[in-house]
Amino acid sequence: MPDKWALLRDLTTGAEAFGLGHRTLSVLKALLTFWPERELPDAPESAIVFPSNRVLAERLSGMPESTLRRHLAKLVETGIVSRHDSPNCKRYARGQSGSIGIAFGFDLSPLARHASALASAAESVTAQRERIAVLRARLGMLRHRLTEDGAADVLIDAARLMLRRRASEQDLTELVSRLEAALPAPETVEPKPGPVAETTKMSASAARNERHIQETDNSISDSESAMTSEALPAESVGSAEKVAAITVPMITEACREYQAFFPDQPRGWHDLIAMSHRLAPMLGIDPPVLHEAQRIMGAERAAATVLCLLERASEIRKPGAYLRRLTQVARKGSFSVSAMLAAAGRRAAMPAFA
Repeated sequence: MPDKWALLRDLTTGAEAFGLGHRTLSVLKALLTFWPERELPDAPESAIVFPSNRVLAERLSGMPESTLRRHLAKLVETGIVSRHDSPNCKRYARGQSGSIGIAFGFDLSPLARHASALASAAESVTAQRERIAVLRARLGMLRHRLTEDGAADVLIDAARLMLRRRASEQDLTELVSRLEAALPAPETVEPKPGPVAETTKMSASAARNERHIQETDNSISDSESAMTSEALPAESVGSAEKVAAITVPMITEACREYQAFFPDQPRGWHDLIAMSHRLAPMLGIDPPVLHEAQRIMGAERAAATVLCLLERASEIRKPGAYLRRLTQVARKGSFSVSAMLAAAGRRAAMPAFA
């Protein structure tokens, strides 16, 4: 029998495919809390819950009954739940030998019967979101390159407007193709040999300048500068860190705050990345910032970084700016997710004081 919370998670991910909003999903979640077992049977009329509208409204923090009835009707209309009404349309159960003999209310078994369709919809939506994230990141990169070249003003403006709205995958693909076609052909420059001594001198000067820029970089926001050295990964780690060295259990052991929003453990990178997509807006991280982090760091490392930022949400005034700064560090090959996880793990192990 499928896990009821796993079914809800898949339905939440693929909610758009079923035409469901977050408030309707909240009503379904409340209904699931009345089923005592974690596993949900799929036999017809085998998972009936019978809370009254008043009790349901209380569990939904006082949702108006008119609104509640509308969302219940939506769940029945989409086939996620079904009604098993009594002759007088009341919800109740009759006991028999210490167990429930017959019950009238909402049957949750259709949700279990749709398990494969829900998983397929969730996988499809996640894959599409990842493709759109890559397209948006590429569109931003192409716009930046065209801006530097000072050409194709109309395309640059079109890219700016599209990045500010929710665009379809087809629209993004078409505009990316147009921007790629507008890029000027790269110029071939023949290298000119120079004196060895002069080359060495220039290299040393550039290194000094680079160190000076790194030490005096003031682009980090006031929220970032308020963080301790423990929160910002050491730049001496280098770019040798691999995703394979970071595991999902390692992340969930160090980061606990996500459980307030997602009580179930992620089953793998697929779940963790989907989780980061939903947590980022809650932290005030704009989609372009997250997409750029995924492009530079990789989807897995970016997801781990978002969970680490959630751990210190009360201390970071501007998580979006902070993630942007970490992305800049990652672009130089000097970002370490392992260092952030180690710091989060040490905080999680510290005893809580009243």
